[in-house]
Amino acid sequence: MNNLLKSILPNPLPQTQSELINVLRQLMQSVALLGLWRARFFEHSAFYGGTALRLLYGLDRFSEDLDFSLLLPNSDFSFDKYSASLKKEMNAYGFDVRFEEKIKASDSNIKSAFLKSNTYNQLIVIEAPEHFISGINKRSILKIKLEIDTLPPSGFSTEMKYVFAPIQFAVKSYTLPSLFAGKMHALLCRKWKNRVKGRDWYDFIWYISRYPEINLSHLEERMRQSGHYDSSNQLTKDELVLRIYDAIESLDITAARKEVAPFILTSNSLDLWSKEFFFAAADKILVSRESL
Repeated sequence: MNNLLKSILPNPLPQTQSELINVLRQLMQSVALLGLWRARFFEHSAFYGGTALRLLYGLDRFSEDLDFSLLLPNSDFSFDKYSASLKKEMNAYGFDVRFEEKIKASDSNIKSAFLKSNTYNQLIVIEAPEHFISGINKRSILKIKLEIDTLPPSGFSTEMKYVFAPIQFAVKSYTLPSLFAGKMHALLCRKWKNRVKGRDWYDFIWYISRYPEINLSHLEERMRQSGHYDSSNQLTKDELVLRIYDAIESLDITAARKEVAPFILTSNSLDLWSKEFFFAAADKILVSRESL
């Protein structure tokens, strides 16, 4: 087994196949961040989203993607510039990956790329138990997605955060109030057809329980950019809370619980979920107005 990979694997290994695959995916995320740091990616970009919350602030749920924002708009940005550094770091840690940049058919501010590995081969590399390996489709793909906003809404703040595994390195991240603003924009404005994004509501409660302050200026700019706020007046806390109330009124609690359950280790906290519970949480929001 690759010595570097062995050094960052949990000991003992998880007891279920799904948990082990999640661990591998999380390690791929951490190593990808390290590769980006070595390539000076964070001189021009900031980390945000659910994986930033998990790695930097202790969110207790798994998040699939690595989400970033440029500090200044640049429609010509391409992840391809960082592909060599990403693959080099991944290979050093025993991940045999290929890099694929997604070319979108329509104009979009969001640029995407993937790091993909063969799940079966990676389980062999880490010397996983035979019953885990034999149950895997040999064509199964282990992948992480990288996304970046190339036209970031204004009003956000950033800070340097330090990561201590697989080695010590630093990333630039949105501050917690700005991260909360991004989450609330997703919760209030992102549409998933008939799907309920329970993960957004889980994160909402996480913020309210630990860091309830939201950067209202950044949320307003996000809503204006996406066409969800066109008033000549500033967005106020009272209006925000009313919008959250409206979202709660239409929320399918059962569907929300079901959607988030695969991403958390224990579902006990979901037993409290009700519309009254979320109404009470919305009342605890604190507001600030930060800037870059």
